[in-house]
Amino acid sequence: MNLRLNAKISLGFAIALSVLMATSITAYVAIQQLSVYTQLVEHSYQVLQQTSDLRLNIRDAQSGVRNYLLLADTAYLGTYHHNATLMQAEVQKLAKLVADDAPQRARADSLRRFVDVQLQELATFRTFSPTTPAAQSLLLREQPPLHTLQGLMRRIRLYEDDLLRKRDRQQSLFQKLAPSAIIASAILAAIIVLGLFRKIVSELQANDDLRLALTRTNLDTAQRIRAMEHLARQVVQGDYKAKLTNAGQQQDRLASLATLLNQMTQALDTAFAALENRNKELDQFAYVASHDLKAPLRGLSTIVKWIEQELAAELSPQLRGYLDQMKGRLSRLDDLINGLLAYARASRAERQLEPVDVAELVREVAELVVPPSFELVLAPGLPTFVTDRLSLQQVFTNLLSNAVKHYNGPDPGRVEVASQDLGTQYEFRVQDNGPGIAPEHHQKIFLLFQTLRDRHTAESTGIGLSIVKKLLDDQQGSIRVESAVGQGAAFSFTWPKNER
Repeated sequence: MNLRLNAKISLGFAIALSVLMATSITAYVAIQQLSVYTQLVEHSYQVLQQTSDLRLNIRDAQSGVRNYLLLADTAYLGTYHHNATLMQAEVQKLAKLVADDAPQRARADSLRRFVDVQLQELATFRTFSPTTPAAQSLLLREQPPLHTLQGLMRRIRLYEDDLLRKRDRQQSLFQKLAPSAIIASAILAAIIVLGLFRKIVSELQANDDLRLALTRTNLDTAQRIRAMEHLARQVVQGDYKAKLTNAGQQQDRLASLATLLNQMTQALDTAFAALENRNKELDQFAYVASHDLKAPLRGLSTIVKWIEQELAAELSPQLRGYLDQMKGRLSRLDDLINGLLAYARASRAERQLEPVDVAELVREVAELVVPPSFELVLAPGLPTFVTDRLSLQQVFTNLLSNAVKHYNGPDPGRVEVASQDLGTQYEFRVQDNGPGIAPEHHQKIFLLFQTLRDRHTAESTGIGLSIVKKLLDDQQGSIRVESAVGQGAAFSFTWPKNER
């Protein structure tokens, strides 16, 4: 069973305390019993001493009367009176001493009655004259009661001697048990405390060793994590060839993670190398499209113009209509190619971060794509911040151009640009008074080649808003449209304050 150090210490102290309590209780009981049996032994000695004193007093009282009767000397009567008084006091004291023992109490009562009878007889002895035959007769009558008295007192002493031996054995037992219990308690407590101390020292040493090992492990882990952080930072900065050099030295989870990171960087390097090749192929495609595809278009357009110029008199109205449709298709095809090139190059140009005054940027774009007949309104508070000017210019160019292309109302066209600060981003809003967009088409308009106008219209390629969406995705921004049919459209997009 694995216990923590605190639990082990608490358990050890609880066991030591329990042993000490048990041995202390044993020692206490032994001392109490020793005290009891000491008092009982002392009591037995007192009873024996009392019987001895009573026997001496009886003997002295009898001797005083006997000497008075034999020698006719009244001085012996004083000895009798003194011992008679002591006899009564001693027998009463003996009765009190054995009051808690029924057999001895019965013997003490018999002894008290016998003493009373003896005192009465001795009192009658004093009425006789000394040296008379009656006195001699009384002296002879004294012997049997004396033997009875001596036998009664002997039984009291024998019984008390037996009690004394038993009590003395118990006293000796508890005299040995009390110090033995105390010594055993001390020895057990010392053994337990020493064992507990040794265990605590061992646990503390083990904890120190574990703490040292954990410290070394933590330092090693922190160093390896810092290496992984450095690797991740290099990957973020575009260095996909970076590797962890000590990935396989230890067989643990961090080593597995380091191996996976190396594999990830290798996969990223391979993927980005492939992506770079694809980008080169896309650039090559753009070059081919801009030269090899547009050259035949320019040739076809030139041929149509020659036909219109050289055969103008011979062209029927129907043939002129066919030529106009051809020019429209060629113009639309040219716009589609230009749009595809713009979409392919969107967000691929190297970013040039510089301070941008958004109000000034919008005015520059408006001069290129917004006709003079439109009213451009710039809300106050348009920010100035450091960002990629070209990407932001492309977004505003496509949004303003989109507003102009789709306007067909009788009233003068109007475009309003506003902004608000969202903390880490700016939100720009481009609102027009055009025909509006039905809610079911709000998501469709951001898809490539999706347009709500007739596909035969030269201006409607369906690529402009796709370019905006691609540029905003690259900036981790978002765009949404608020519009309804006949109520104009408002495009709101977010742009980060700090370039990644």
